[in-house]
Amino acid sequence: MSETPILILREGTSRSRGRDAQRSNIMAAKIVAEIVRSTIGPRGMDKMLVAGMGDIVITNDGATIMKEMDVQNPAAKMIVEIAKTQDSEVGDGTTTAVVLAGELLAGAETLLDKDVHPNAIIDGYRDAAGKAQEILEKIAISIKPDDEARLKQVAMTSLNTKGIFGSQNRFAELAVEAVMQVTEKNNGKVKADIDLVKVMKKHGKSLEESELVNGIIIDKEISHSQMPKSVTGAKIALLNAKLEIEKTETDAKININKPEEMYQFIQEEEKLLRDMADQVTKTGANVLFTEKSVDDEVLSILAKKGILTIKNISSSDMEKLAKATGGSVVGTTRDLSKEALGYAKLVEEVKIGDDKLVY
Repeated sequence: MSETPILILREGTSRSRGRDAQRSNIMAAKIVAEIVRSTIGPRGMDKMLVAGMGDIVITNDGATIMKEMDVQNPAAKMIVEIAKTQDSEVGDGTTTAVVLAGELLAGAETLLDKDVHPNAIIDGYRDAAGKAQEILEKIAISIKPDDEARLKQVAMTSLNTKGIFGSQNRFAELAVEAVMQVTEKNNGKVKADIDLVKVMKKHGKSLEESELVNGIIIDKEISHSQMPKSVTGAKIALLNAKLEIEKTETDAKININKPEEMYQFIQEEEKLLRDMADQVTKTGANVLFTEKSVDDEVLSILAKKGILTIKNISSSDMEKLAKATGGSVVGTTRDLSKEALGYAKLVEEVKIGDDKLVY
């Protein structure tokens, strides 16, 4: 066999092991914790971050700071992952989690310097975690799902670090009300499906004018200027199909030799488009939401029929519309029926600043 060494790592890569590797990883994790330490508490300060593209972010939110950091060290990456997990699972406490992790590693480093075996340190921390959990359960305050005052206090605590100074009370009320709207009891357990809560930001009004809409917001405007801007007692058709004549995948040619043939061809196209519009109107729908595009001719017909239409809606919004209205999303106009329609008390277009939305 050849005695030539096989290189697994890149040439020039440095390697460390044993105590040196421990010191290096602990130091990197402590540096990450130190970066966010000054943002915590009532005297916490904001950080100004400059992203790779030159964008400036001013925040004291630990999760935001962690997302903007480009970390290479494995231990430091682990700390960043702790912050991301905390943010996704709880939505708050990222800075606290990072600082605590940094302090635990600093304490571990002191014990390592005293020749305490790593396994003994791990066992000790596990015992301490169990004891901390036990104490937390004893001092925890039980909150009933309908205790809005307590829930608002919880929301206020989290909002104090979100850069909305002076408007925490308003946003806490909105947050609690929104969660109450999507909370259900199932087998004695209370669960809030926060995926049903959509946060939309628009310029043009003050923070105090933020509002909760008990319905669906579509970040689109009505597709034709002659369509109604508001429909009461909406019967809603939900469609996942184009309302236009699609081009064939293969090249095709039509030979037209006489003006009458050209006229006949145009008439046939218009008939196909009218049929598409008629399949919508015959269901009795007065509102149409579709994921795909709609031909201008079809839009014109629907406008004359007084059918409010929104096109190019995202699939996620269509799913929410189906759940909120009780309708069914169908794949072709032929599948549209009265039974597939959804219902809403009101569908209307509103203007916020320079943008238009549909509620």
